Amino acid sequence: MATAAELIQIDLAPRQPKPKPEWLKARAPVGDNYHNLKKLARSLNLHTVCESAHCPNIGECWNHKTATFMMLGNLCTRRCGFCAVPKGRPESIDFDEPRRVAEAVAQLGLKFAVITSVNRDDDIQGGARAFAMVIEEIRRQAPGCQVEVLIPDFQGNEEAIRTVVDAKPEILNHNTESVPRLYRAVRSGARYERTLRLLEFSKQVNPAVTTKTGVMVGLGEEMHELLNVFRDLAAVGTDVLTIGQYLRPSKDHLPMTRYYTPEEFAFMKEEALAMGFRHVESGPLVRSSYHAHEQADAASGVRLV
Repeated sequence: MATAAELIQIDLAPRQPKPKPEWLKARAPVGDNYHNLKKLARSLNLHTVCESAHCPNIGECWNHKTATFMMLGNLCTRRCGFCAVPKGRPESIDFDEPRRVAEAVAQLGLKFAVITSVNRDDDIQGGARAFAMVIEEIRRQAPGCQVEVLIPDFQGNEEAIRTVVDAKPEILNHNTESVPRLYRAVRSGARYERTLRLLEFSKQVNPAVTTKTGVMVGLGEEMHELLNVFRDLAAVGTDVLTIGQYLRPSKDHLPMTRYYTPEEFAFMKEEALAMGFRHVESGPLVRSSYHAHEQADAASGVRLV
């Protein structure tokens, strides 16, 4: 049984909100590209994780015609303590959705597309098949566009993982999110060892695939725990690491324990690069898909040490 020190409690007591540091302030979303992309997503009945997860970079990314499309519906079968994506019992998987996502990618003229999904523990194989289908559809409708997929853990099912890797995305992304001590509270239904195994197995299936993962900070972890996670990820051959500040979506989500400073993000980047990652994106506003195209370019080069 977990001790009190190992658990995160959601504090329901009223408190005075601390002002965000200057380095965490993002511009409000405006501009023609933002509104056009929003209209396109609605017309094709598509979801974006940018909206569902309340991403602070939505204005910047959408104005550069970069969006992360979220497949398999807008209801997740897990209840992670940090995530703003709606939870519930989803409808059956829509296998026409990959075609519509590819149509949006083609209409936007994207050179790099990021595709993610909610967890679909009700249909693991179907979820994996949908990811393979969207990769194939983008190849068909938008030739030359590179594809990054940010996948769920598929409960560790290696057949499902192989289905996605065999479709040959340029980047195979699966987020680690937090340190092992906090997994029960942060990632409901997930296992730290399962995440490591997914990243390792993906490389075994296709050594040429670029593997990527992301970690949040500010949930009560210690720096030495973060560095141990980075070492574990480097040991299974992970190529790209993103590190960003957790921001509490609402009072019903896990509390944020503190803001990390830009200097601490710089320190973590330096330490992670020394462990052998090809590229590390580390900063307060960094999210898994932030500057994804630049990450892909960097990861395709020589491994940095």
